[in-house]
Amino acid sequence: MSEASHAAAQARIDETVKGNDVVLFMKGSPLFPQCGFSSRAVAILEHCGVTFESVDVLQDMEVRQGIKEYSDWPTIPQLYVKGEFVGGSDIMMEMYEAGELQSLMQEKGVKAAAAE
Repeated sequence: MSEASHAAAQARIDETVKGNDVVLFMKGSPLFPQCGFSSRAVAILEHCGVTFESVDVLQDMEVRQGIKEYSDWPTIPQLYVKGEFVGGSDIMMEMYEAGELQSLMQEKGVKAAAAE
């Protein structure tokens, strides 16, 4: 990867993280997760009842590698809330079970998902 494309990928990641209240970098999409960890992360966010943006890292190798550097976290999925890195699916699960993830969403003023 060239330095220019690496910088461009980092800029895109930064823009996505800062431009959305909740972002999940995952393998696949919320409708078709491509790994169990991504599937669990989506389920947790849906249980929290929040609207979130997702980024399929399988569609862009530069983002797939770049997000690991951006967060200094080696695995995917990765959750960001209001520009802050929260963690991967294990951390999300622990926080959700303890009620901490729901509290974090409320404290940060994350909007609830519209009921369908």
